[in-house]
Amino acid sequence: MDEIHRFNRAQQDAFLPYVESGTVTLVGATTENPSFELNGALLSRAQVIVLNRLGENDLAEIVARAEKLMGKKLNVTNDARAWLLQQVDGDGRYLLNLVEILLHQKTAAPLDVAQLQNLLQKRAPLYDKGQEAHYNLISALHKSVRGSDVNAALYWLARMIAGGEDPNFIARRVVRMAYEDIGLADPSAALQAIAAWQTFERLGPPEGELALAQAVVYLATAPKSIGVYQAWGNARRAAQETGSLAPPAYAMNAPTKMMKDLGYADGYIYDPDTPEGFSGLNYFPPQMKRQELYTPIERGFEREIKKRLEYWEKLRAAKN
Repeated sequence: MDEIHRFNRAQQDAFLPYVESGTVTLVGATTENPSFELNGALLSRAQVIVLNRLGENDLAEIVARAEKLMGKKLNVTNDARAWLLQQVDGDGRYLLNLVEILLHQKTAAPLDVAQLQNLLQKRAPLYDKGQEAHYNLISALHKSVRGSDVNAALYWLARMIAGGEDPNFIARRVVRMAYEDIGLADPSAALQAIAAWQTFERLGPPEGELALAQAVVYLATAPKSIGVYQAWGNARRAAQETGSLAPPAYAMNAPTKMMKDLGYADGYIYDPDTPEGFSGLNYFPPQMKRQELYTPIERGFEREIKKRLEYWEKLRAAKN
């Protein structure tokens, strides 16, 4: 079954009894990731064989076979032949189409790279914005930024742009990188990411692409921290576990007389009025033990935040 991913879920299920009984030997071909496109039940009864893109040696062998079959050589220079193998992007079928064109050319001198470029149309990169390549390349970009590999990050950004990816999708992910992987280690990273997105919206391509490239370079070279990312996860878990505990009375507002009579806002200390600018009050619910949800690291701006938190913790301990 060629292009087996085009069968819907119900149609795929129809194969199951016949595959299980051995009535048929099912061989399916697909250009998509079977993990996403095939039913789990059908996939569990099959062996997945991955066909990778053809390498340069494989492509050279295809050209050699075509030349042998036709009884003539491509009339191109060695550099032009190497360029030809690069341009097909691992696609043997496309390569044969180009070889067929070249074998029917009547030229005296071998074609060089420039002449070959003029003769053959440049092929768009293999990239499907709605399928696996879309997710694989944005993952590669994100992980390159996270891994501080600025050159690889620029490469994957260029690959996505060349493939026709929506730059607004890229910009949205770049903003996510700034908050998820850098955070308060360099607060300016988020500003750079937002500014790049706004710049692209105002300039459009191709000028606006430079703003995205600058943001990617800034993020890739910035100190990394997932302190806030982890802290937010910790806070969400704590909120789910503790339910609807009320704040301490002094942390609640008392806009009415009745609320004041009930003790709302009693004992509140206005922090800026204290000598240290810090009252040391505990703002967690009284029934809940204090938790350290946020742990800054010793990198970038978070190093300064860590010092502040340690100083306030000493004051809190002294006041309580």
